[in-house]
Amino acid sequence: MGKDKRFTVDQKNGLGFAASAIVIVDNETGVNYLFVNSGYAGGLTPLLDSKGNVVITR
Repeated sequence: MGKDKRFTVDQKNGLGFAASAIVIVDNETGVNYLFVNSGYAGGLTPLLDSKGNVVITR
């Protein structure tokens, strides 16, 4: 891939004081991930559609 970035931020939403939700896209696989943080805690999970399938962007 050279100088291309593996991950890009697709969306970023503030959820209040020191909290945010970020959608990150893996440019190699197209898989979308949801990262949510609040203060010093955070979590990452694949983003799912209404049928429970992983959201893939190509």
